[in-house]
Amino acid sequence: MTKITFIGAGSLGFTSELVRDLLTFPLLEAATISLMDINAERLEWAKKGVEKLIAAGDRPARVEATLERAEALKDADVVLTTILAGSTEIWRHDIEIPKKYGVDINVGDTRGPSGIFRFLRTINPMLEIVRDMEKYCPRAVLLNYTNPMAMLCAALQRQTFIPITGLCHSVQGTAMMLADWIGAPFDEIDYLCAGINHQAWYLEYRWNGEDAYPLIHRAITERPDIYNEEIVRNEMYLALGKYVTESSGHNSEYNPWFRKRPDLIEKYCTHGTGWNPGGYAYILQEYQHNEATWKDQVKERLAQPLRPEDLRREHEYAAYIINALRGGDMFKFNGNVRNTHLITNLPEGACVEVPVVVDRAGFHPTHVGALPAECALLTQLSSGIEEMVITASIAGDPTMVYRAIAHDPLTAAVLSLAEIRQMTNELFAQHEAFLPQFKHHVV
Repeated sequence: MTKITFIGAGSLGFTSELVRDLLTFPLLEAATISLMDINAERLEWAKKGVEKLIAAGDRPARVEATLERAEALKDADVVLTTILAGSTEIWRHDIEIPKKYGVDINVGDTRGPSGIFRFLRTINPMLEIVRDMEKYCPRAVLLNYTNPMAMLCAALQRQTFIPITGLCHSVQGTAMMLADWIGAPFDEIDYLCAGINHQAWYLEYRWNGEDAYPLIHRAITERPDIYNEEIVRNEMYLALGKYVTESSGHNSEYNPWFRKRPDLIEKYCTHGTGWNPGGYAYILQEYQHNEATWKDQVKERLAQPLRPEDLRREHEYAAYIINALRGGDMFKFNGNVRNTHLITNLPEGACVEVPVVVDRAGFHPTHVGALPAECALLTQLSSGIEEMVITASIAGDPTMVYRAIAHDPLTAAVLSLAEIRQMTNELFAQHEAFLPQFKHHVV
């Protein structure tokens, strides 16, 4: 019998949706679903949601819930992490302090000063989880959904024998969006996408075997509705020749071109950014709203009867991966893995996002080769900064954190070195209690 453990199970919607998909596979329908969270109330609601799914589908699965991580991990086959280190009252400072200095952040969960300090706080509990896995379920696989994806996965992958891959929605989500733009059924699309998380590039995009980039180009340049749907990414495509993953709001943080002045933010970032309006602190505000209203949301959700269509499998990678690991059909996905000469012009050992085939024997990443130079320059900088931050965290070196932030494209476009130093010191002072790996916090 398969045991699947969720650490951070209080992520209510995601937990239920993933369990729904898991239970559609015959190999997994009798699984034990072990839910663990530090919030007892959210954990109880998550358990009720999973029980409702099991009952509606008449599955032989069982669910357990615990506040004890060791209990949840014991004898697990697969572990999924969806944690947030600290509430929004902690996270907000990652975004609000840079804003004081003029660095305008839309999301702040991946890179830049906000993503860096989120990593520095989150790596500690993530390492604790992995150490417990080594003790209580040493043969398990870790599927990580926690951001910042590349930094966390790279830091963990070099410090444990536990097989780890990181999963994100941006590759398949963008591929579906592009198919919709050109009027192609998604099951007729093939692509090769590689880079790093939230900054991977569609090196090939084909419809029934034919290059579809001319159709994408025509859609972007000839249809204002499509251009306006993703202005930042469409401008990046027109400049660099390949389409990048993740939303325009996110991508506007990762380069020096779109968020360094209020007029540019207005022109490029706050109109036409798909699901994510690209304004300041958008995701933080969404989290704050959800924290204030989640009880009403979950009660309403649990009160609604489940229809047959509500039990159908969707496209979340993790369920297909777990099925393959347990002996089902092999599956190909874009995963975050260690760069073992997979992308030859990104740092060796860094975390890269490449096609991965998974089967009962584990993960088999695909060798991609070199990214195009015009895409690689930006990606090399992002990956190099991430590597500096990981090294800084392991060494407990706040000066190296400052130097990494000094190279961040958006921060460097807005601030002087002296201002970056002051901002970094303020971020260290604010988060001192969450950064035990640093013996001192003054750059």
